[in-house]
Order: sequence, then C-alpha cells, then structure tokens
Amino acid sequence: MKNIVVCMKQVLDPEVPLSLFKIDTEAKLAVLPKATPPVLSPFDENALEAALKIKDAQPVTITVLSLGKKLTRAVVKASLAAGADQLFLLEDESFSDFNTFLTANALAAAIKKLGQYDLILCGIQAADTNAGQVSTGIASLLSIPCITYARKVELVGDRVKVERTLPEGYEVVEVPSPVVVTTNYEVGALREPDVEAFMSAGKKPLTVWNVQDLGLESGKTSRTSFLKMYQPAHDIKCELMGGASPEEKAVKLVAKLKDLKVI
Repeated sequence: MKNIVVCMKQVLDPEVPLSLFKIDTEAKLAVLPKATPPVLSPFDENALEAALKIKDAQPVTITVLSLGKKLTRAVVKASLAAGADQLFLLEDESFSDFNTFLTANALAAAIKKLGQYDLILCGIQAADTNAGQVSTGIASLLSIPCITYARKVELVGDRVKVERTLPEGYEVVEVPSPVVVTTNYEVGALREPDVEAFMSAGKKPLTVWNVQDLGLESGKTSRTSFLKMYQPAHDIKCELMGGASPEEKAVKLVAKLKDLKVI
C-alpha cells in the first residue's frame, strides 16, 4: 500500500476581521482574542483534499503531520475526521517562531522517522506567513524532487503524475516517487466531514513527538533572524485642488503631483 504524508499547519483564522488582530512586538507574534480559535491553514486543506482524492481511487495510507508549540486538539483532529488515517503532532516549546528552515528540518526528520513514504503533500504556502518555503526545504533535506502549484495529483504505479498550473494553462509532470508536491486551490476545498466522521476521528491513532523524539537539538540555531513585527502606520492626507474650471484644477493637480515627485 502507498503512503502519503500531508503537512498541515495550525494558524490564526485568516477570515477574522483585521481590526481584531494585534501585534505583540516583544514576542514578535500576531495575536487574536482568546475566544477566536485557530484553524488549519486553508492551503494545507487543499493538500489533504488532494490526498483524499487519491484515496478515493486506490488504497493508500494518509498520515498528517502538524508542528507547533501548543496545538489545539480539536483543530488538528479535523484532518482525521476528513479522512486521514493517522495524525502525528510535532509539539515542543522550541517550535514557536516563524522559521521556515527549522520547520522544514523538523518535518523532514519526522518523515524520515515514519519510514516508507511515496508522496509528501503541502499547501503552496502557509496562510499566516505566506512564505512558501517549507515544502522546498523538506524536498532539499530529503534529497527528493519538488513539484509546485499542482492542480491535480495522481499515483500511477511507482510514479507521481501532476498537472501543474501555469499562467497560460497547465503542464503535465511525471516523476518517480517519492516526491514533494505543493497544491493550489484548483485541487478543491477540503470535504466537509459529517458528525459520525468527527466521532470516529477520536478512535484513530494520534502520536506526539518532541525534539528529542525526532533526534533534533533543542534551540538549534536558525539560518535567518526574525528582527521585527509591527503594524504599519498609515497617514492619510487629503488636499482639494481649487480652480475656476476643470482645466485649471487639472493643471494645479499635475503641478502638485510633480512637487511631491509622484510624477
């Protein structure tokens, strides 16, 4: 049986109004009111849906990996309710900053620990940082190919066949497995599980691994430095151009824009 690994990130709900977001400049984190629960990144939900579509067509085992400092069980277990077979939580106090290299390193270590894998699916980017670097980092660390912007993914024997979105259409790419593939919204939204599926999710395997379980060094030095997070200040000034006619107003407007070096 083929094995598919799906990497899914718990994020702040991107649908929450911007007015509720606050920036903790000391911790360098975006925070929401405690009553606002986190969600699984919608981009990663596309990746899980791609895996489930493969499972609809042939027998596969779907393993979900989710990494974080404190993961909300009700949120991450939604992947099991949707149809994943098992869930591994990479949970440690050191998994707290927005760092793509350390995240990719931990996920790659977990995938190696899992053993056999034929396909690794990720969203095109995380819904909080929008970096889009973890998937290629995993591929680099595992020394396997990476195909991005997939709109359709298939397992065909010992090969992975992908329809990859291009500005003018799409191309078909086929490579030997294992491979990392990032999916886009064209794969489709994650199917909605029913009440019975949510109830049965609690019976599926859930394993928690920390830094020591993964054989990693706690507090390993990052290759990048996260210097600052802040809410930009926007000063809006409005000045009306007076004049006896539209032409005169236009002349004054052009002169003002030139003074401001806008044109």
